[in-house]
Amino acid sequence: MEPILNVQGLQKVYGGRGSHTQALRGLDLRVFPGEFVGIMGPSGSGKTTLLNCISTIDTPSAGSILVDGTELTALRGRALSKFRRERLGFIFQDCNLLDTLTGLENIALALTIGGADPRSVEERSRQAARLLGVEEVLDKFPYQMSGGQQQRVAAARAMVTRPALILADEPTGALDSKSTGLLLKQLEELNREEGATILLVTHDAFTASWCRRILFLRDGALYRELHRGEMDRKAFFREILSVMSDLGGDDSDVL
Repeated sequence: MEPILNVQGLQKVYGGRGSHTQALRGLDLRVFPGEFVGIMGPSGSGKTTLLNCISTIDTPSAGSILVDGTELTALRGRALSKFRRERLGFIFQDCNLLDTLTGLENIALALTIGGADPRSVEERSRQAARLLGVEEVLDKFPYQMSGGQQQRVAAARAMVTRPALILADEPTGALDSKSTGLLLKQLEELNREEGATILLVTHDAFTASWCRRILFLRDGALYRELHRGEMDRKAFFREILSVMSDLGGDDSDVL
């Protein structure tokens, strides 16, 4: 099986000759179709820089990033915009919904911009809403939704185009514990039942415990890899905490 995401020799250097910081140091990683992978590490480990490079928000200094067989570092202009719109889905800590659009219109936006058949847009948007459990807010504006509902609408928007890869950057960071659990449960079901491939960056062990595999970064390089395997989520949570303790990572919520 070919990987959906194949990163090889990824480097990112900020600054000039006089003063520079190497955020990524020849990083290699692969994510296969249908995986739910977490990226963890202490502050300054390179996890956000990695996600920014994969999402094309930032440009690597060296190395290769292939998503669904396409070399992202070679894309420019309209080709890059088209690829981001059609093949990548994004969920950010700030859900970034448009205040003047309803939930349904926010979900449908990527399809509309991409020129999808108007006859299919509403049906596909409602299907995405069902998968994320937000059918009841489709006619509401963001200010009428809870934070958890907004974030699940954002998740529905991320997957409605059926992207090759969904990138989630601290998606639970602004949510309370109840909303966090609901969002993670929906993402897990999206991965398990729909085969969505998800790469999630988080500092939080509880959030990471919903993933099936965790990649830990330290000083811009891969430090350790942890597979959930047959472990239940509580056992996996404890394993994650143990590795984070070795890394000197941030404190995490208790399960």
